[in-house]
Amino acid sequence: MERIAIDMDGVLADVYAQFSDWHYKVTGIRKRPEDVYGLKEMEAFPDARKYVYTPGFFRNAPVIEGSREIMEALNDRYEVFIVSAAMEFPQSLPEKQQWLNEHFPFLTWQQIVFCGSKAIVKADIMIDDHFKNLDLFSGRTLLFDQPHNHLAPDGNHQRVFSWKEVGGFLL
Repeated sequence: MERIAIDMDGVLADVYAQFSDWHYKVTGIRKRPEDVYGLKEMEAFPDARKYVYTPGFFRNAPVIEGSREIMEALNDRYEVFIVSAAMEFPQSLPEKQQWLNEHFPFLTWQQIVFCGSKAIVKADIMIDDHFKNLDLFSGRTLLFDQPHNHLAPDGNHQRVFSWKEVGGFLL
């Protein structure tokens, strides 16, 4: 059975929507995805570092449309692991685990990997929104489109724009 490593933030959890919502609450300015194309989260949202250390930021992030249904189907066909480089924000660990338990209850605790670097990950397929993770991976890569990577060339990665598209490739 093939193994898939799937990122959480920006692939399952819509952290851009979360950053945008929190930015709007603080500044009254709503940033659209096209307003932040090519910018890292910390560049696009000046208070982003404060947000990620605020209780509830990770716990209440919206689910990316279509991810739950496709993930459940993938889980039936592949060996699925959620791999999140969560150690940068260690206070996020319980929130991320609670979020996954709520929105993806079919995943077991053994399928959740919180790490510092994804260079250690051994799988056949990786779905991620960051080149830094995909570039080090030796298997098949799917680049999940997000504002920070939207303008960048795909490189050696297959870009996907939705979970419906992921399902089309993998199911």
